[in-house]
Amino acid sequence: MTDSIINISVDEAVELVGAGAFLLDVREPDEWAAGHATLATHVPLGTLPDSVSLIPKDQVIVCVCRLGGRSARAAAFLSDLGYDTRNVEGGMQAWAEASYPLVCDEGEPEIL
Repeated sequence: MTDSIINISVDEAVELVGAGAFLLDVREPDEWAAGHATLATHVPLGTLPDSVSLIPKDQVIVCVCRLGGRSARAAAFLSDLGYDTRNVEGGMQAWAEASYPLVCDEGEPEIL
């Protein structure tokens, strides 16, 4: 896999998504259900190879997970396929700490 993953801050991620980037959340379903970014698309890392057709080729792909490890693997995988990717350092944990909006399936959003 690609060694040159581009890591970005949460602020940079929000700016990119606001400018039209595709926010890809690769966490597990229970993590997603507990709390996620409003504009994110959920594709768990384990299903990403079979779900590549869901990922647009004409946008920057901003990958996020809980802390940044799984999303770095997703960014590397997609980069190797020709996608323009970024990895969010600190993941959804940093997103929540920066007080960016979160939604969840029920109750108050939290980051697992």
